[in-house]
Amino acid sequence: MRFGIDIGSVSISMVILDDHNGAVDSVYMRHYGDPVGFAVKELARLNEAYPGIKAWGMTGNGASQLARSLGVNFVNEFSASSAAVGHLMPGIRTIFEMGGQQAKYIHLTSGQQEISSLDDFAASGLCAAGTGSFLDQQATRLGINIEKEFGELAIQSINPPHIAGRCSVFAKSDMIHHQQRGVPVMDIIAGLCYAVARNFRGSITKTKRIDTPVAFLGGVGSNPGVVKAFRDIFKLSEKDLVVPEWHHLSGAIGAAILSQEYSIETARLIETGAKAKSIFISSMPRTARLAYEYNTNKNYEKTIREQEPRPDIKSGYLGIDVGSLSTNVVLIDENCEVISRRYLMTAGRPIEAVQQGLAEIESEISADFKVLGAATTGSGRYLIGELVGADIIRNEITAQAMGGAKFYPDVDTIFEIGGQDSKYIGLENGVVVDFEMNRACAAGTGSFLQEQAERLGINIKEDFSNMALSAAEPVACGERCTVFMESDLVRFEQGGAEKEEIAAGLAFGVVHNYLNKVVGKKKIGDRIAFQGGVAWNKAVVAAFETVTGKSITVPPHHDITGAIGAAIL
Repeated sequence: MRFGIDIGSVSISMVILDDHNGAVDSVYMRHYGDPVGFAVKELARLNEAYPGIKAWGMTGNGASQLARSLGVNFVNEFSASSAAVGHLMPGIRTIFEMGGQQAKYIHLTSGQQEISSLDDFAASGLCAAGTGSFLDQQATRLGINIEKEFGELAIQSINPPHIAGRCSVFAKSDMIHHQQRGVPVMDIIAGLCYAVARNFRGSITKTKRIDTPVAFLGGVGSNPGVVKAFRDIFKLSEKDLVVPEWHHLSGAIGAAILSQEYSIETARLIETGAKAKSIFISSMPRTARLAYEYNTNKNYEKTIREQEPRPDIKSGYLGIDVGSLSTNVVLIDENCEVISRRYLMTAGRPIEAVQQGLAEIESEISADFKVLGAATTGSGRYLIGELVGADIIRNEITAQAMGGAKFYPDVDTIFEIGGQDSKYIGLENGVVVDFEMNRACAAGTGSFLQEQAERLGINIKEDFSNMALSAAEPVACGERCTVFMESDLVRFEQGGAEKEEIAAGLAFGVVHNYLNKVVGKKKIGDRIAFQGGVAWNKAVVAAFETVTGKSITVPPHHDITGAIGAAIL
């Protein structure tokens, strides 16, 4: 008998094959962030139950350490999937595979059944869009069981709405918007399935050959909603795209087929597994603690969330910044000082948010107040500009630069991080000379930070900063997609990391994502202003200072500088 195991980012699959490659027994389970622990327990049970196992093979991104420790043959995932299909479904020409954190495309050469039949392949990168984890996270947000209800609800949909498939955080905004419009849950779920399929076509298969028949492999193959979406997006019939019964075991089957003769005693297996887990825990990446050099003379402590009413002022200028997550409304006087301000959640309803902001500000000013001019900015600037009769409509870069220069006239670099958007602005003598915004990834934004804090049970406003700043050895989260980072955090917790260490690691993660994905190789000056809602978080400020080695200034009203800049303009 041959044994194969596939340890993935989310799940573990195992299979025992007889001499004719028939399945004798199989296991498929989620490992909940403890892949080695779950794997060794099941390996020991199966090794005892089937003493005739003579050959072993391992595959998957979580199996390499265990394979090395045991001396077992390790097979790469493309080879394993190709071997399984080549032996069990030799007529297949193309493979679509979707697991927890990776999606793959494989093209097979016609008429061959061995591993050499693989002649082209592609895989997803460091983004979870188009993977099982993406769907898992959205199902959790909707309160839908991913394994039982999700797919069945999706196939009942007749009119699925368009949902962003490039980023989990952006998809959440679309979902909230559709929910508030009264779109049925089944339609939203179907929209997510189509988003995954479109992303697979756009970022993985692209212009590659898709010869039929196509086999759909991986755990996501159990989701009928996703399978239907793939058939529709790729225009494939049920005959052209097939889901084998063993789709969730394909990696393990391939590893078993390509296994090498080896005999393992159960006692040694358990001992080696414990050592492998210990190695994983001890090798958990760490980084230097946060260096917080901030002081009160930089106005950080003077930053105001609520402005004292000034009913004596009789005229001023209105600025409105409508973003994907928040809507900011501000009135300034003729000296560009704030009269009244509001920071509100957009919640998918920008018009209602602006109406609320205007009503609340009106209650704080004199009855005969005259608005001398109005301007809008942000992603909803055109809609709201039309609604309020704005004199000018300006982009976020111009508005943020103007707002930042108001409080920090010598600024040469602006870091701005909001709920789902982040911006870099380079200035010379108050003039914008360079800029950049985040693309289709929200890692390193406020939504990313808030979601992870909520998962850890940490209050983002009250506790996060102090906990992070107290950590002696922060974990190194690195530069990762928000969905992948969540899996990393589960592993860190399993490995014994404290919440303080994880919080500090998240602060560093925001900064590394921002500097690498937004700033890149652009110039960072010495007079840096940090703007946006995330600047409330002292741990992120400290992380910026630690990583850049430069002092960071957080101006007053940093959370509404875009609206202030629009009003000044």
